[in-house]
Amino acid sequence: MARVCQITGKKTRTGNNVSHANNKTKRTFAPNIQKKRFFLSEENRWVTLKLSTKAIKTISSKGLSAVLEKATAAGYLKKY
Repeated sequence: MARVCQITGKKTRTGNNVSHANNKTKRTFAPNIQKKRFFLSEENRWVTLKLSTKAIKTISSKGLSAVLEKATAAGYLKKY
């Protein structure tokens, strides 16, 4: 299961652990991805999406259909 948000496109990034002695080792920063079901009232069905928590907040404020259209236009979401 890839850790990629289907709405915002957030994915795992890389960076460094930095010790007190300023030694640097590689590490990854994973987004907080959650699997969430939403009811799409226009099509009268449930949709399951893998979303970052930021995307869940965006859906609750802007609405599911508006966010899905924008994600499809941006190329993050192919089919829902």
